[in-house]
Amino acid sequence: MRFLIGNKEERLARRLQSGDNAALKDFYTLYADYLTAVCARYITDDEDLKDVFQDALIQILTHISDFRFRGEGSLQAWSTRVVVNQSLKFLKEQKRHELERLSDDIAAEVEMDDPPVRDIPPEVLQQMIRELPTGYRTVFNLYVFENKSHQEIADILGISRNTSFSQLSRAKNLLAKKITAFNNSNHSPR
Repeated sequence: MRFLIGNKEERLARRLQSGDNAALKDFYTLYADYLTAVCARYITDDEDLKDVFQDALIQILTHISDFRFRGEGSLQAWSTRVVVNQSLKFLKEQKRHELERLSDDIAAEVEMDDPPVRDIPPEVLQQMIRELPTGYRTVFNLYVFENKSHQEIADILGISRNTSFSQLSRAKNLLAKKITAFNNSNHSPR
C-alpha cells in the first residue's frame, strides 16, 4: 500500500532532514500504521514488536540525512527497508531466527494448490502469516512482500538457496492448510 501524497512526501523528507520537530509527528501520522504492519510480519510478540518498531524509528530518524528522494513513494520504501532490516537484525540477535535445517531434497516437497483467499478478511490472513514458524514466516515475507529471490534470501539469512526454497514451500503449504480450514469452517452448514 503506497500513500499517494505527491510532493508532500518530498517536503516531509526535507523537513525531517532539517530537524523540524513537527515533521516527526507528521511522519508518524502518515507511516506508523503501515510500518508497524510491516514489522508485525516478522515480529509476532507484541512487546518485541513495540521495541523493534521503536528501534526502527530511531534508525530512520538517525539516518534520515542518508535518504535521497527518488520520486513518489521513495520515503515510504526507504523507511520500509529500515523496518525490515531492523526486524531481521532483532531476529538474529535474539537467536530466535534459527531456521530449520531442512533437507535440500526439495523434489519430495509437494505443493498444495493455492486455496481461494478472496473471502478471508486481510487481518485474518495477516494473523495466519504471523502464526507461521519464524523461519517459514521470514522467508515467506522476504519472498512475497519484499520481492527477494531465493539467492538474495539465502545471502540475507545465511542459508542455502535450496533451504530458502524449501522454507517457502513449507510456509505456503502450511498457510494453504490454514486457509482451507478457515474456508471450510466458514462455509460449512450451520
